[in-house]
Amino acid sequence: MITIVCGHYGSGKTNFALNLALRRRAGGGEMTLVDLDIVNPYFRSSDYARFLEEKGVRLIAPGTAGTTLDAPALTPGIGAAIGGGGDVIIDAGGDDAGAAALGRFAGEICARGYEMLYVVNRFRIQTAAPADAAALLGEIEAASGLKATAIVNNSHLSGLTAPADILDGLAYAKAVAGLTGLPLFASTVPAALAGAPELAGYDLFPVEILVKLPWN
Repeated sequence: MITIVCGHYGSGKTNFALNLALRRRAGGGEMTLVDLDIVNPYFRSSDYARFLEEKGVRLIAPGTAGTTLDAPALTPGIGAAIGGGGDVIIDAGGDDAGAAALGRFAGEICARGYEMLYVVNRFRIQTAAPADAAALLGEIEAASGLKATAIVNNSHLSGLTAPADILDGLAYAKAVAGLTGLPLFASTVPAALAGAPELAGYDLFPVEILVKLPWN
């Protein structure tokens, strides 16, 4: 099974990809996380290589990822992981330029079968309106040659996130889902807020905040 996690920069797609990989690994079986974000030097799955290894998740990263170089190159191991067996999660680039790298493997991905999860964050200026988020998804799909299969609501305000923000983001994500014709795969909540009374009765996906800002 191949799961692609895509979304605009700042949507929290890498944090979601990490959490999803850890959750599925805990369920048993091999898990490989492929870091295909070759554009953004600040938030890459490859920055968490040692942590992932300790948790039993295999990481395949671009050449020079995790260094100070801003433009890592794709490595043969990426294609081998995508074309091989086992469960694979791909952390894709955050815009059409990043998605172009994903498009290089579209043939192999389609041959195996895949799901592509589009992560949205209500509180990012570039995608604050549902129509903007839907338009960006169209650009990612065009650049990658792949179609999204579901929406992930990951609306948050980092450490300032409150239960009301989660509910606001959920309504936003449902609007994006309506515009794109896609189902809602999950709505995340910081694990620290998962037990908030205001969120009781909602089907939420608790996530640990693993990705930190470079200056934190």
